[in-house]
Amino acid sequence: MSESDVASSLYIGLMTGTSLDGVDAVLADFSGAHPRLSGHSHLGLTPEVRRELLLLSSAGWDELHRAAVVSQHLARSFANAVENLLLAAQLEPEQVRAIGVHGQTVRHRPDAAYTIQLNAPATLAELTGIDVVADFRSRDIAAGGQGAPLLPAFHAGLFTTHTARAIVNIGGIANVTGLPAAGSAQPVIGFDCGPGNVLIDAWASEHLREPLDRDGDWAAGGHSNATLLAALLDEPYFPLPPPKSTGRELFNREWLAHKLAQRKLAPRDVQTTLTRLTAATIGQAIARHVAYAGDVLICGGGAFNSTLMRMLGEECAPRTVATTAKLGVAPDHVEALAFAWLAREHLQRRTASLPAVTGARGARVLGALYPAE
Repeated sequence: MSESDVASSLYIGLMTGTSLDGVDAVLADFSGAHPRLSGHSHLGLTPEVRRELLLLSSAGWDELHRAAVVSQHLARSFANAVENLLLAAQLEPEQVRAIGVHGQTVRHRPDAAYTIQLNAPATLAELTGIDVVADFRSRDIAAGGQGAPLLPAFHAGLFTTHTARAIVNIGGIANVTGLPAAGSAQPVIGFDCGPGNVLIDAWASEHLREPLDRDGDWAAGGHSNATLLAALLDEPYFPLPPPKSTGRELFNREWLAHKLAQRKLAPRDVQTTLTRLTAATIGQAIARHVAYAGDVLICGGGAFNSTLMRMLGEECAPRTVATTAKLGVAPDHVEALAFAWLAREHLQRRTASLPAVTGARGARVLGALYPAE
């Protein structure tokens, strides 16, 4: 690469997320004080790839081979998303400094000192001709941390103002970032608080034959069951203090089946109760750990569920609830922007983890580089 190419301020961020709704891709310009979105695209995953990724989230037959194969499919989807971005922006690959790609988490076991994100970054570098930075979580775990959540440092740079607030990213799992007001001596905190869309989507898939409850329409017509909600909330993970992280290893269809036990409830009422669970656990987590927050901003796919947003308004009261669009960043762009930023931090050899968030022994440079040449 020439010196002008190396100096490029353009980065691409790619994210799929626990909800598996597709690939979110952003083109970010870091030439100013704050990142500027220069382009974005969304590319749906095929039903076959989505199904395989869901199956690989738990132990199964020949899973090493299947994981390797679907990782190649993912890399090609990522490359297609990059191509769409470049075409729309009328850019050549050499004008982009790097791609930050998270991959698809299928195991997250910091208690056993590992995390697995299905990815093929070498393939992505080969297909796009752009340097790729990946594997962002394992360095923090090696330092004794949870490896998650990764977004609080980015949230701090993007959303800190004179108002102390909570940023809640609702993907498959919901995570909370506590941001003290600008100038405060309080540290930024962050943690996974529980299920976001993972149970809502699973129940919708089972009963609607749809990958999600679009806009929360199905849940809106049901009634939350107090007895079931109490059983769902009776989970040892919820009251644990940060740092903590979780995933499909805990919150999955088997967990829900155990909680449902022999209860005979209308499927729609179960959906309403699961939506209330997500809202309630977020509200409780903020009250316990981010009590200083003056408002709550939502990003991720959950921001597009009107029923969930209404319930969040109830559970987080008296704090106001809005999406990150309030501060100029669309809620479906925040995560992908964060991985573009993480790629930049890696190339500049800057630490991007927060030990107060993950519990690691210290801040670390995150990610691994796969050069295009």
